Parts: sequence; C-alpha cells; structure tokens
Amino acid sequence: MKVLVPVKRVVDYNVKVRVKSDNTGVDIANVKMSMNPFDEIAVEEAVRLKEKGAATEVIAVSCGPAQCQETLRTAMAIGADRAILVQTEEELQPLAVAKILKALVDKEQPGLVILGKQAIDDDCNQTGQMLAALADLPQATFASKVEVADGKATVTREVDGGLETLSVSLPAVVTTDLRLNEPRYVTLPNIMKAKKKPLETVKPEDLGVDVKPRLKTLKVTEPPKRSAGIKVPDVATLVNKLKNEAKVI
Repeated sequence: MKVLVPVKRVVDYNVKVRVKSDNTGVDIANVKMSMNPFDEIAVEEAVRLKEKGAATEVIAVSCGPAQCQETLRTAMAIGADRAILVQTEEELQPLAVAKILKALVDKEQPGLVILGKQAIDDDCNQTGQMLAALADLPQATFASKVEVADGKATVTREVDGGLETLSVSLPAVVTTDLRLNEPRYVTLPNIMKAKKKPLETVKPEDLGVDVKPRLKTLKVTEPPKRSAGIKVPDVATLVNKLKNEAKVI
C-alpha cells in the first residue's frame, strides 16, 4: 500500500511573524522556514505504518517554489521513500492544493493520504476535506490514533465529549492532530541518505490543474496590542465597571 503525505513549507513556529510595511502580506524575507508541524506528524505516522508492515511506500508531496525541496528532503530524512515537488510561484490556496493532490492521487493510486489538519501560516483547515470531496474518498479528520488492517483504517479522534472512533474503507484521507505522535529526531546519516532519494519535479499544468487564486487578500494587519489591565478595590467596583464600561453584563 502506498501512502501519500502532502507537506507544506511554512515560517518556522519559533519565529515571530512580521507584517510587510505595505500590509500586502507576511514578510518572509530572510526568515527561517520549516515543515508545517502537523505535516511532520503525518510523515512520522506514515513511516510508522511502513515500519509495522501496513504500508510499502511513503511518498512526500509539496507544492510551491523550488525551496520546497528542502522540506521534501526533511520528509525523506524522516523516512519517506521518494518525493514529488509541484513547482509553481503562484500563491496557492487550499482549493488549488486539493486539486493538485487529487491529480496525484489519480496518478499514484495511494491506499492512504495522510496530511496535517491545518498549516500554521493560514490555519485554513480545508485542504484534507476538499481533497476527500474532489477524489470521492472517505475522510477521518483530527486523528489522534490511526490503525490500518484488513483494508480499513480505524481512526480515533478527540471531540468535545471525549473520543470518537471511526472506521473508513481504504483508500481514504486522514488529517492528523497534535496528539497522534511525536516526530523522531532527524539524524545526520538519514539527512545524507535523503539526498540520494528520488525527487521528481512537475508543474501544475503537467497535471492539468489551474492554480490561479480564487480569493483576493485585501489587507494584512497585526492584531491590536492588548491594553494594560487595572486593579479594582472591591467586587462592587468590578461589577460596576463590567456593567457600565465594558458592557458585558
């Protein structure tokens, strides 16, 4: 069984994001980039499935500029067997990415597509669900445990009331949550091995996909700075301020 793992190159989670001076977007010049943490969890889970014998091949996929090759090499250092880069300079939105992944699903015929539930740069949480709809595949989102056996994936997900367990027939789409696993540390020997693994580069037009943006960003601004709090002498004053100034009661 092949496992397809889409990964996204994003601003590293330790970096404080800055908005461009003209408010057109986020400034990524000379900023450290890394693999989206949720996607790293997805790669780790795919590699674990291979180590258990449930999968035979792990294919990492990324969409974006040539620099995404670094992210794919990281995925191969974790344990992916090969990688595909869909190279484009266009700003990619979730629907465009889902269409690209659908084309690759048709081409590669994986038994499972496993990806992060969302990217930490746009927090859209849409790509997995859109892919499942376009490819007409069953989906299980926010997975905190995944087991594959007998042509089915059993997925445990956290919901408000506790845990929910879903059984989906393969092929299927699974999106990962933080508690699914802890990705392994990438060692230097594995980084060196990853350089020799195959990395295929294609263009969206090679897959017959139109990636033009459907949404237009009007303005990007930083959230307003939080004002300092105040101390009140007693409960009566607090209630008065909540009622007359904050108007929340």
